[in-house]
Order: sequence, then C-alpha cells, then structure tokens
Amino acid sequence: QVQLVESGGGLVQAGGSLRLSCAASGRTFSNYGMGWFRQAPGKEREFVGAKRWSVGITYYADSVKGRFTISRDNAKNTVYLQMNSLKPEDTAVYFCAAETRYGSRWKTTWNEYDYRGQGTQVTVSS
Repeated sequence: QVQLVESGGGLVQAGGSLRLSCAASGRTFSNYGMGWFRQAPGKEREFVGAKRWSVGITYYADSVKGRFTISRDNAKNTVYLQMNSLKPEDTAVYFCAAETRYGSRWKTTWNEYDYRGQGTQVTVSS
C-alpha cells in the first residue's frame, strides 16, 4: 500500500519560514512527479507547485513563486516544501501528491494525482 504522510506544519509569524515534509512509503518515488496543494478554510484546494525529477523541471503557482521551493531526499524517500517569507494568506492545510506518469501538461488539480496525503496545518500569524 502506497502512503504519503505530510509533517512539519505549525504556527509561524509572517515573514518566517517552515519546511514541510512528505514521506513516501510503499514504493520509491524517485521517478514520479510530486505536487503540493493547499486548502484554506472556506476555500477550494489549490495547486501550490510540482516537480518532475526525471526531466528536472518545476512549476509553481504565481502566489508562491520565488518564496517556495520543492526538493527531495532520495535516501529518505521524502519530498520537501521549503516555504520562506510566509504571509498570513499562506495559512492552509498543505497536502502532497504523487503522479506516476505524465506528459507535457502540468497537473494542477488534486484528483489528477495518483497518490495523495492527508495534510498538515500551516498557520501564519500577522
């Protein structure tokens, strides 16, 4: 059974940083694409960013571009979302997801991903 487990969320002041982790178990995700999403209270789940390591390309939502970075540790089968210069509007539950196959189009909808985590809460205070 494939599982994705997010961690690293918490409370941080505006301007601060957090690093979220997405630990994968059940199989190695080194050739997959990994995406991050978030959902704020009362809002729809939105795409944050994704990375496809086999081709070395990354795509970020405009709202986080230049502040958030996706990386990974193959030895730990873990993907990270480094979040800097956090703003109160970044407050949300953050989710990771994995896509096993992809073409040229970026998947920016939650249900398009093959494996999905349960989320971790990030709260940014002003």
